[in-house]
Amino acid sequence: MSGSHEPLHYRRVHVAITAFLALFSIVGFATYGLPFFYDFFVKDLGWTRAEVTSGNAFSRLIVGPVFGYAAGWFVDRFGPRRLMLFGILIAGLALVGLGAVSTMGFFYFCYLLNALGYVCGGPLPNQVLLSRWFVRNRGKAMGFAYLGIGVGGTIVPLLAYFLTTQFGWRSALQILGTLMIVIALPMAWFVSDMPGDTANPQAPPAAAHAGEMRRILRSPAFYLLALGSMCSIGAVGGTMQNLKLFFSLDVKLPQAEVAQIMSLVLAGSLIGRIMMGVLADRWARKRVMLLIYLIVALAIPLLFLGHYAEARWAFALLFGIGLGGDYMIIPLMAADLFGVKALGRLMGVVLTADTIAESTAPMLVAAIRDHTGSYATGFVVLVTLAAIGAVAVAMLPSRVADGHGQQGH
Repeated sequence: MSGSHEPLHYRRVHVAITAFLALFSIVGFATYGLPFFYDFFVKDLGWTRAEVTSGNAFSRLIVGPVFGYAAGWFVDRFGPRRLMLFGILIAGLALVGLGAVSTMGFFYFCYLLNALGYVCGGPLPNQVLLSRWFVRNRGKAMGFAYLGIGVGGTIVPLLAYFLTTQFGWRSALQILGTLMIVIALPMAWFVSDMPGDTANPQAPPAAAHAGEMRRILRSPAFYLLALGSMCSIGAVGGTMQNLKLFFSLDVKLPQAEVAQIMSLVLAGSLIGRIMMGVLADRWARKRVMLLIYLIVALAIPLLFLGHYAEARWAFALLFGIGLGGDYMIIPLMAADLFGVKALGRLMGVVLTADTIAESTAPMLVAAIRDHTGSYATGFVVLVTLAAIGAVAVAMLPSRVADGHGQQGH
């Protein structure tokens, strides 16, 4: 771990870069890189689209509820560093394993490792690490770290295409998995859990009173927020997980062009994160959230015109902007509605619901395509989900009536 004799400023820079590289690898490379290989599983292994997308669905549904709380407890008890090291290693090995897959059983096992790596090395420990090291500039540090997702996601389709053309898709997956470990593990190895480099992690704040959570659960705004985020995240996940399958197998675009489209989506997400972050400090968060959800709902119908180049590129940029803002706006809106006293518990419930939608929507859309021979009905389902999410957000108050909500900046 980094020595305590180093100036605090440089140690904070080390922490920020560590979080950036961890999210760059585990979310940018793995989460947004794996769908690039879906059509190879279909073509070379003879699996259906539903089977290929089911790995992500089942692994997230199993690992999230089972290990999510345990990971949070481990971070509070032992600090984020050790969990991050484990998560980075497991996530990288998952891609190495997927490069050797020939049976559904091993496919599911590798996806379970991938989901476990996400829980242990992804947003959860990095948020805690950054929160311990940064106070006044915490928002800027979080913003910088989360840019790693967009940068990694922008690079990985192009890199995956290059590696696939040079070495084949199996070796490409294994090289990407190795790169994840090489990129993220060294910085995490030398990072400190908290300023002062003490053996005992910073004690977590006192748990919110149970009555506060009961108050939130009695509020109609909570269910509108949960429904809105669940629908929009489901629409985003359902689209992203099927994008390569649609453009490669249905539209029959060359691999190079599909890689460019997927890269532009994640480049657009960088614009979305910055733009929506700025707007969230100037507008009411409800207006920003509604704008993001409307962008998602308006972008997906462009896929019906997927055979036209102009529609494909317009979709990629517009959808990417919505993708970038979608995930970051939810905790900000939750804090405005209910304050920060029980925000951790509240987000735990909301994110669990979001995980269910994000996991099941892609498999549902893929199954519809397998049965109907077209993505048209599935795209209608995704647009409907996005529209329901926007309507739910439009019905939200700007803050709860009893005054507990507060603007968070």
